[in-house]
Parts: sequence; structure tokens; C-alpha cells
Amino acid sequence: MIKRTIHEIASMMEVMELTAMCDAPEMETVQGVSIDSRTLQAGNLFVPIVRIDDGHRYVKKAFEQGAAASLWQADHVPIPEDLPLIIVEDTLQALQRLAQAYRSQLNVKVIGITGSNGKTTVKDMVASILSTNYTVHKTHGNLNGEYGLPLSLLDVEETTEVVVLEMGMSHAGEMKVLSEIARPDVGVITMIGVSHLSNLGSRAGIALAKLEILEGLHPAGALIIHGDEPLLAQALAERNLPATLDVIRFGEASTNDYVPLTIEHHQTGFTVTMNKHNEAFSVPLLGGHNVWNVLAAIAVADRFQIPLQDMQAGLAHAEITGMRMERIAARRGFLMINDAWNASPVSMKAAIETVSNLDGFQRRVLVLGDMLELGEAEHAFHEELARSIDPSRIHVVYTIGNLSRILSDTLRDSDFTGEVEHFTAKEELVAACRRLLKPDDVLLVKGSRGLKLEEVCEALKQCD
Repeated sequence: MIKRTIHEIASMMEVMELTAMCDAPEMETVQGVSIDSRTLQAGNLFVPIVRIDDGHRYVKKAFEQGAAASLWQADHVPIPEDLPLIIVEDTLQALQRLAQAYRSQLNVKVIGITGSNGKTTVKDMVASILSTNYTVHKTHGNLNGEYGLPLSLLDVEETTEVVVLEMGMSHAGEMKVLSEIARPDVGVITMIGVSHLSNLGSRAGIALAKLEILEGLHPAGALIIHGDEPLLAQALAERNLPATLDVIRFGEASTNDYVPLTIEHHQTGFTVTMNKHNEAFSVPLLGGHNVWNVLAAIAVADRFQIPLQDMQAGLAHAEITGMRMERIAARRGFLMINDAWNASPVSMKAAIETVSNLDGFQRRVLVLGDMLELGEAEHAFHEELARSIDPSRIHVVYTIGNLSRILSDTLRDSDFTGEVEHFTAKEELVAACRRLLKPDDVLLVKGSRGLKLEEVCEALKQCD
């Protein structure tokens, strides 16, 4: 993590206004940065972010927790002169400038990973593979946005060789800011879906927003994309890309650089072979959609000249962040797949297809929540999802949330012959699942982040 004096921190942010307490002889070196007084560690720089709950309310608590210093936004008056404060015009922009400056001081290679779906999984795969040959730091949790990415960079140790950053956005212009902070050597766009459609208007708008990663990408670096996506191909064709930039494509079409040749699915994951390497890669992760994530990760690994056997080992032992097709064996004996981190039409269909194709189970049960941020098309997307469910493979569908009622109503009006029920409370949903589930069943739990359906998984985990 960053370790600098208060005056060095101020210089990196290009501000020179400090309270007198910053010059006290007992002032310690800042070690690390925090925006949350509840998790702040002694020696951290506290950054009070101005949002619905103004972080300036917690500056005093931050110092009680051991903060070495704090930023302070100049329009918040009066300014407490009895605390070691660095006065800035905007605390978020100052945090971003600090991260950008720290990035320029680090002797590292940076990989930036974005996409509508799959970016966390690819991040975990890439970090696992590269850590066989390099000292690697990766984004922890979901610190991938305008606050999170700067914090991820500022958490990097100076002995690190490779940084793997997840880069998330929901509005046009955000990816440009993140890319200019991180200045990646390799950029990855996993896929273009319909997440944040309500903010970006169309899939074409989403593609353009994701391609803002080019703004900070090293001109002699690499951009790795899903080559089957025509929106990316069209947008790239309209750009004047540096001649030194490598554009590497993965996908199903034979024109791509990385193409799967054989895919074998089983109950704990899958094995894939591809055109670039003669041997198979075993991946302990469910879902045919994850084949594309593997190809993206291998493309990054080849860029870093990772030996084949290390790629295989890195993938086989990759620790995937929870709530992404996470397999959980419940005490009662049924298999639960926790895919509750988020949901979009693309990821929802992929998860349902994965469960539909699992053999060896008596019943396949779906617990589905709302798909949010889809704008005016939200009704149509939920109807379409209902029509995509195979009645010969899925036996029970439980829904929860305002929008998912559309899904259950559509199923009832279709040729779906299984049990369908909609719930308005998690407690009722959990009770119904407890009555239903038996040892030979498989259960998928998936919905948008706002529903927090991992709470359902936790309640069912100990079901006996």
C-alpha cells in the first residue's frame, strides 16, 4: 500500500494547503487510504467522500480510529484547524489524482478488465495464472468504480510486478476516467450485454462506453476483446488506433485469435481445448459462458509469456470470487448454485442454461429475482427470459421482486408445466424452499444486486 509523508501526499494531489497540525513533529507517515471510518486502519489517510451520507461527518471518528491525516473539502466550513488536514477542492477528484500519481510511481504492468458480464471471473482467472510467475495484486471484492479503483491502486505494494484491476462503469465518461487513472498495459473487454441499459441507451452505447478503456491504454499495449461482437468491431473500425496497439480477439468464429475446439462439461466444471494450445484446460467452474472468460484469461497469459503448465495450474486452482456460479453443498444434500451477485438478461440466460444441462439430479429448481437497470425494455426482457426456460429441463421456478412477477406470470401463461410461485418476502421464499428441496435436487439462486439474494442462500445452506 502507499506509504508517503503528508507533504508528499499533498504534492501528489497537486495541492499545497494544509492545516498547521500537518507540520507537527510527531506526524507519522501515511500508510494506506480509507473512505470508511468503520474499517479504517491506524496510519491511514481518511478521504471523506461527499455523497448522500457526507463523509465529513466521520472525520473525527476516523482520527479516533488512528487516522494519520484526512482530506477536507474546502467548501465545508469551518475547517477544523486542530486536525492534520489536507484541504482540497473535491475529495473524490483528489483521491483519483493521488491514485493516478501513485500508479506513475509504481514499476508495474497493469491489466484492466471490463465488460457487461464476466469481468470479476476473468480478473480472478488472470490473477491466478499470472501469480505462478509474478507477484500479483488484484482488485479485492467489488472495488472497481470511481472510488473503488483508486483505492485498489493505492493498496498495491511497491514490490508488486503485475496489477489486475476490475473496471466497472454505469455511465458514459466513467471508463475514460478510470483508464486514465490506471493506465493499463493490457485492456480486456469480456463482452457487451445490456447491463446499465437505462443509463447508456443501447448496446451500441454500452460498447462505446466500454471502449473508453482505450483512452488510458498504453499505445504499445494490447486490447483483448470478444471478437464475435459486431458492435465492438464496428466501433474499433471507426477509430484511429495506434499502429503499435495489438488487438487480440477471442470467440467462436474461426477468424478470432483464440477459438475453442472442444468443450466437455461435468458437474464440477468443464474442460476446454483451443486452437492456440494443444493441451486441455480444466476449469472448476460451471457454465458454458465461462469458456469465453477462459479464452480471455489465456490471451492475457500468452501476452505475459506464461508457460502452458502454469496456465493449466493457475486455472485449475483459481479462487473465484463468491456469488459467481458458486457451488454450495447444503446439509440436506441438495446442490445450491449461488449466482446472486448480479443479473442481466445475458447472465441470467447463461446461468439457467447451465443448470438446465446439469445431469444427475431429480429436479432443477430456479429462484430468480429482478433484473434491474434495463430501462424501458425491462418488461420485455423479463417476458423473454420466461419464454427461454426449457419446460422439459426445469421443474420449479420461484420468483421474488416487483419485476420478476412479470416472469412468473408469463410462465403461467405458457406451456411450462412445472410449479411456479411468486413471493414478496424472502422469509416466505426460504420457507417454501425448505419444504420443497430434497437431496437429489439442484437449486440456482440469481438476481440483481439490489435484491441481495445471497441472504436466501445463507438461510438454505444449513437446511437439514
